[in-house]
Amino acid sequence: MMQWIHLRFVAPMASFGGETVDAQGVIRAMPAQSMITGLLANALGWTRSMRTQHQLLQDRLVFAVAWESDRIPGHHLVDYQTAKISKSDKAWTTYGMVAGRDGGLGTYKGAHQRWQHYHCDLSMSLVVRLLEPTEHPTLNELAVALRKPARPLFIGRKSCLPSDLIYRGMFDGFPTALSALRAAIPEDQSGLLAYWPGNEMEEEATRILTITDHRDWHSRLHGGTRRVCEGRIDSSTKV
Repeated sequence: MMQWIHLRFVAPMASFGGETVDAQGVIRAMPAQSMITGLLANALGWTRSMRTQHQLLQDRLVFAVAWESDRIPGHHLVDYQTAKISKSDKAWTTYGMVAGRDGGLGTYKGAHQRWQHYHCDLSMSLVVRLLEPTEHPTLNELAVALRKPARPLFIGRKSCLPSDLIYRGMFDGFPTALSALRAAIPEDQSGLLAYWPGNEMEEEATRILTITDHRDWHSRLHGGTRRVCEGRIDSSTKV
């Protein structure tokens, strides 16, 4: 019997990063598989150096999400950021080395600009299961970590803190991510925007997307594509 974890993302701000273009930190309507991997790894207390463990966990994840509203919340915030950087500025890298800056003096005359995009007033349900369920970490181990995470959890960027509990319990008895999602969303809800794996129940989708949301944890680069179904769903009490 397949087991699932029910998660909820409730937050004043959240960021589901898409393919970044220039200085635009664009977002999608659903979290990336790499983002879910990072959140679970953070709860477990893993470090960035545990690249193989991150990769294996990402490859095992199966999940689906639904906005707990009859539409995507209309609030979309763009944070305009600037930073004046000089050639002499240095910074620590995530692997413990000091990084300097290259380029001619002319490249430092103007301020560095970025536009970071955010969803506002987020309320979302997720269901998650693992392939190879007896491998570590198991779903039970993830549940324990999510109840008492090793570090503070955030939804996308570190500034996006949840305003409610993320972990909402475990359940079984549902063979697909979509059927599990219908059981997890609030009762008597209908027309909720949802995303689920592209290899199941495609006939219920309004469209099939090809997205890039995997990370190569060894090279630290994003790449690879997968198919995702998008559609409007009702809770299991309305099916």
